[in-house]
Amino acid sequence: MEVNWQEVLFGFIGGLGIFLFSIKFMGDALQKAAGDRLRSILDRFTTNPFMGVLVGIIVTILIQSSSGTTVIVVGLVSAGFMTLRQAIGVIMGANVGTTVTAFIVGIDLGEYALPILAVGAFLIFFFRKNAIQNMGEVIFGFGGLFLGLELMSSGLKPLRELEAFVDLTLTMADIPVLGVLAGTIFTVIVQSSSATVAILQGLYDEGLMTLGAALPVLFGDNIGTTITAVLAALGASVAAKRAAAVHVLFNVIGSVIFLILLIPFTAYVEWLAVVLNLDEKMQIAFAHGSFNVANTIIQFPLIGLWAYLVTKVIPGEDVTIEFKAKHLDPHFIEQSPTIALGQAKEEVLRMGDFSVKGLEETYEYLKSKNKKHAEMGYQLEDAINNLDNKITDYLVMISAESISNADSTRHTMLMETVRDIERIGDHFENIIELVDYQENNRVNLTPDAMEDLDEMFQLTIGTVRKALDSLNTTSHDIAREVAEQEDLIDRMERKFRKKHIQRLNEGQCTGQAGIVFVDIISNLERIGDHAVNIAEAVLGNRA
Repeated sequence: MEVNWQEVLFGFIGGLGIFLFSIKFMGDALQKAAGDRLRSILDRFTTNPFMGVLVGIIVTILIQSSSGTTVIVVGLVSAGFMTLRQAIGVIMGANVGTTVTAFIVGIDLGEYALPILAVGAFLIFFFRKNAIQNMGEVIFGFGGLFLGLELMSSGLKPLRELEAFVDLTLTMADIPVLGVLAGTIFTVIVQSSSATVAILQGLYDEGLMTLGAALPVLFGDNIGTTITAVLAALGASVAAKRAAAVHVLFNVIGSVIFLILLIPFTAYVEWLAVVLNLDEKMQIAFAHGSFNVANTIIQFPLIGLWAYLVTKVIPGEDVTIEFKAKHLDPHFIEQSPTIALGQAKEEVLRMGDFSVKGLEETYEYLKSKNKKHAEMGYQLEDAINNLDNKITDYLVMISAESISNADSTRHTMLMETVRDIERIGDHFENIIELVDYQENNRVNLTPDAMEDLDEMFQLTIGTVRKALDSLNTTSHDIAREVAEQEDLIDRMERKFRKKHIQRLNEGQCTGQAGIVFVDIISNLERIGDHAVNIAEAVLGNRA
C-alpha cells in the first residue's frame, strides 16, 4: 500500500497546530480566571521545598504548562520572593503537574470533540460575563485538544504500512538512547512536552511503537521540555540561569536513572496495565506520571546539593529586588505604635529608593535602548506596588491603636508619601512604555530633543532623591530646595514644549517623535509634582 504523504503531513501538522493552540488557549483562560492569585499562591505557600513541590503541581495543573510555571518561578527568584531551594521544589512539582495533560489525553473523547467545541463557543459568544467567557475558553480549548489529537492520530495511521517506520521503532527499542534523542529533539522543536507525549500516546495506541521503544522517547520528551526555560534564561539574570540549569539537571538525571532501570520500569508499566486494565494511551499516561513522581521522590533529598552545584557552575552575584517588606513587624503595633511608625518610615524610604532606581533604569533605557533596563524598571515598579499595599495595610493597623497627636501627624505624612511614591512608579512605567513604542515603531528623536530629555531626567532624579532625603532627615531646608527644583522642572517642561513645537514647524522631527517627546516630559513634570508633595508633607509636619 502506497502512503499518501500529503494526507499524512497535512493531518499531522494540522492536528498538532490545533492541539498546541488549544492547550495554550485553555491554559491562558485558566490563568485569566486565576488572575494575579497564581503569583500570590507561589509567594505565600512556598515556605519550604516540600510546599514548593505541592504548589508547583497545583499551579501547573491550573495553567497546563510546566514551562509557564517555571517562567513565573524564575521571575519570583529574580525578585527575591523565593530562594533557589524553594524554586527547585516548585520546578519538581511542575514536572509532576504537567503529567495531568497526558491523563486527560488518555480519556478518549475524540468523538465528542466537536460538541465540546460548540459548547465552548456558545459560552464565549453569547455571554458577556467574564467568568462565563473564561469558562467557555477553557471548554473550547479542551474540545480543540481532542480534535487535534484525532487529526494527528488519523494522519499517523498510514505509517503502520511503512516498513521503514516500523524498522525505526524496532531500532529504538533495541537502542533506547536513540529514543531519548528522538524525544528530546522533537520536544525542542515543538516546545511542548504535553504535545509530544500526546503524539507518543497516539503512536503507541495505533500500534506504531512498542512499549520498549515508547518509554525512552518519553524520557527524551521530559529533557526536551527544558528548552523553554533555557531560552527564557538566555540574557536573563543569574537567578534565571540557575533555575533553568536546575530544570535541565533534574530531567537529565531522572532520564539517565530510568534509562538504566528501563527493563524493570517497562515490566512495572506492563503490570499496571494488567492490574488496572489500562488502554494504550493510559499506559503512557501512567508511565509519564510514575516517572515524574518517582524522579521527584528520588531527587528531593538532593535539593540542597543541586542548589549548591548550580551556584558553583553559574557563579556571580545576582541583582535581585527584594519585594518583601523588611521592617513591618506587626508585633510593634500593639507594643509601641511609635516604634511601628518608625518601622513604617524605614519601609517608605526603601520604597522611595526603588522609585529612584526605577527612574535611573528608565533613563538608561531611553539612552541605550537595552531591554535589561526596561525589565529592571518593570520589576522595580512591581516592587513599589507590592510595598504600597503592605505599608498601607500596616499603617491602617497602626491607626486602629491609640496614638498621640504627633504620631498621628507622622502617620498622615507617611500615608500621603506612600501614595506619591507609588504614583512616581506609575509615571516611570509610562515612560518605559513610551520608549518601547519608540523602539517598536522606529521613532527617532532629534539630538536636540535627547539633550533636553537628558537635562530634565537628571534634574527630576535629583529632585526625587532630595525629597526622600528631606523625609529621612526631616530637614526643612532640603524640603525647600525640593520646592525650588520643582519650580525649575515646571519651567523646563514649558520651555522644552515650546522648543518641540518649533522643531515640528521647521520639519526637524516627525509627529510620532513629537508625541513621544511631549509625553515623556509631561510624565517627568508629574514626577516632580509628587516629589514636591513629599517635601511639602515634611514642611507641614515636623516629625
